[in-house]
Amino acid sequence: MWIVETCRRLRDWLRQEADEPLAGFGHGAPPDTEDDGVERPWRYRWDHLPKRSAGFAFCDRDYAQARERAEDVARLTLGDEVWKRAQRVGYVDLPSRRFPGVTYRLRIGRRIEVRCAPGVNAPWSQPFLCINPTYPLPEAEFFAHLYLYARDHEDELIRVAAPQPWDQALGRTF
Repeated sequence: MWIVETCRRLRDWLRQEADEPLAGFGHGAPPDTEDDGVERPWRYRWDHLPKRSAGFAFCDRDYAQARERAEDVARLTLGDEVWKRAQRVGYVDLPSRRFPGVTYRLRIGRRIEVRCAPGVNAPWSQPFLCINPTYPLPEAEFFAHLYLYARDHEDELIRVAAPQPWDQALGRTF
């Protein structure tokens, strides 16, 4: 049995970037080398984790705490009124500043839906835009990130989004 575990850990380590430390391999991200207490999860690869998971070491209590903090982040980012409306109706519509007549429908844990006013040609050939976080995040927190990108950094959203013909849940959110 120890051979299987050793092989799995080696495989996970090999999937990491070549310059990353060995500490903690096989259990998500290694601890940061700096001592400032700031997590830097974007420095590591997360491909070894199952979709919609935060890692093998996360328990139900960890997920509950992370989701609670994420809702606080979303509420503080969007404001009470917008966050309550998003929870009630399931989405927030943001008009594009770049494409007249185009609206981004942001939904918690889902792809961005591109909606067009009558007579307006869509900027993409597909009705959904897929953007996944680099590392696992609670759905509500990533929703707040997407809201800020769509509102304040639309060019970046356009640059990284992958047009998709169908809707589905995001892969690196939980």
